[in-house]
Amino acid sequence: MMHFTKFDDKATAEKLIQKALHYKTNPWIDQAKGQRKRIGCIFLNPSLRTRASTQIAAQQLGMEAIVMNMDKEGWALEMREGATMNKGTVEHIRDAAGVLGSYFDILAIRAFPSLTNKQEDLEDFVFNQFIKYSGIPVISLESAIRHPLQSLADMVTIHENRNQEKKPKVVLTWAPHIKAIPHAVANSFAEWAIGCGHDLTITHPLGYDLDEKFTEGAKIVLNQKEALEGADFVYVKNWSGFNDYGKILSTDSSWMLTEKHLKHAKNAKVMHCLPVRRNLELSDEILDGPRSLVMQQAHNRIFAAQSVISHILDQK
Repeated sequence: MMHFTKFDDKATAEKLIQKALHYKTNPWIDQAKGQRKRIGCIFLNPSLRTRASTQIAAQQLGMEAIVMNMDKEGWALEMREGATMNKGTVEHIRDAAGVLGSYFDILAIRAFPSLTNKQEDLEDFVFNQFIKYSGIPVISLESAIRHPLQSLADMVTIHENRNQEKKPKVVLTWAPHIKAIPHAVANSFAEWAIGCGHDLTITHPLGYDLDEKFTEGAKIVLNQKEALEGADFVYVKNWSGFNDYGKILSTDSSWMLTEKHLKHAKNAKVMHCLPVRRNLELSDEILDGPRSLVMQQAHNRIFAAQSVISHILDQK
């Protein structure tokens, strides 16, 4: 695995899940593995959990982690090939990524979508420019279309809480939001849940279909009440329109998950990647109640990142 950008196959996913669980029991067991190696964490967009968890994971492997908020601390990057740089950009990605590739052993990149240029976002253009020109392994800290480290942590969390005797019913439900939110977390969660063999149902208002590339194999139910019946895990997430790209099509508050929604899913555990807008996406009673796995998910972000970094170091 040269790069970690998406779900590859079930065998690799299972290996990464087990490795994450292994590190959770003993975080410092491989603290010599990354000695005298550096990881560059490059953020073109904000972060809390992803930034902190990746740094901690690298340090637990003995690596030096250097973080750059490129939108504030670096030069404005030109991404286009053959551009005449006579406007606002100062440094070309070819040069910046090449330099970073010479400084680090691994790069970890966060680059959100524009939500305006659909084709460019679907191609993961900005993220792939770093892969193209850095020449070293790259980890996705969330790209325009995927957030695989979050999804790996989600699969670890489901593994820890599921009944191992049966396939869990997992429901990904849309939630209202005041902003147009990217598809990356929803796409990636669907990709990993289906790939790991879970019984996935996706529920959302009319018009909020996700890219079929990520949902093939899932059951799509537009009636949220019906979708939630008998759920073992409920993953709450907002996303904007895909066909009407980047648009807010509904702010229907009835889609906010509350205890009433889970009347026919008495044992359901509830997940969210955070940050969450309380009492808009999810009610306080859910977030602070016994169903909530959100803090466990956030904690597992450390060990998901540690698993991936360790796996890449093993290949070098």
